[in-house]
Amino acid sequence: MTAPSAAMIDTKRLTYTVDQVAYLLNLSRGIAYQHVRDGVIPAERVGRRWLIPRKRFHAWLDGQAAA
Repeated sequence: MTAPSAAMIDTKRLTYTVDQVAYLLNLSRGIAYQHVRDGVIPAERVGRRWLIPRKRFHAWLDGQAAA
């Protein structure tokens, strides 16, 4: 799978994929998955997929910027 580009990130969706979050944070895919598994990045497991709720992700980012 190729890395998502800015055009591939739909702001109308309610969730991000781990690949999209990795792109937004300028992280490697592996590091993004590690942070999701460790609970650093807020995410929900849905079946075999990890989904990152858009509102929780942006709230988390706002909290990181304030710290």
